Amino acid sequence: MSEHQHDDNCGCGEDHEHEEHVFVVTDEEGTEREMVMVYTFESEEQAYAVLIDRNDPEEDGVIFRIEEENDEAFLVGIEDDAEWDRVTRIYDEIAARENGQA
Repeated sequence: MSEHQHDDNCGCGEDHEHEEHVFVVTDEEGTEREMVMVYTFESEEQAYAVLIDRNDPEEDGVIFRIEEENDEAFLVGIEDDAEWDRVTRIYDEIAARENGQA
């Protein structure tokens, strides 16, 4: 269902090189932030990515829908309330499992 994306704080205990997938995201106020993709998962045959602020990794992550067009993938904000509720609930369950709380 999901694929763990290793990052510097993944805590997986594996000795491996960490490759960052960095995106520049513009927020509602027009401020650009460098975001790092730390996790991907699927729901209802749609892929989603969780990104965290590269300069503030303790801040909550943001979930984007991954869409593909002409063999290129891009991130899209989730505007539908029902979709948002569904994917945040799924991600909360995944995060709880990975943190040993489930």
